[in-house]
Amino acid sequence: MADGSPQVTPVWFDVHDGLIWINTAEGRTKWRNMRRRPKVALAIADPKDPYHYLQIRGTIVEWTNEGGRAHIDRLAKKYLGRDVYDGPPTETRVIFKIRPDSVSGMR
Repeated sequence: MADGSPQVTPVWFDVHDGLIWINTAEGRTKWRNMRRRPKVALAIADPKDPYHYLQIRGTIVEWTNEGGRAHIDRLAKKYLGRDVYDGPPTETRVIFKIRPDSVSGMR
């Protein structure tokens, strides 16, 4: 956040060419924070066992709204089994591409 404290929200993601892609809407708090500071952390829990997790710390290397709508539709298919994301059709979707800098976890 603006005061330096972390902001944590669940996000959908996928991986392309070694980069983690997440998608959010322009104007949201996550969009503002990620544009302000390129360092991010992700915690990914195993849905079958929450004691198994992966932590990734990384750096945003690029963001774009090009292809943002198609990307959120692909994520809706991955996470919900739906062909189309049902969010407001007027929002501008943004893809943030993250280079992992460190990875750790517990199994």
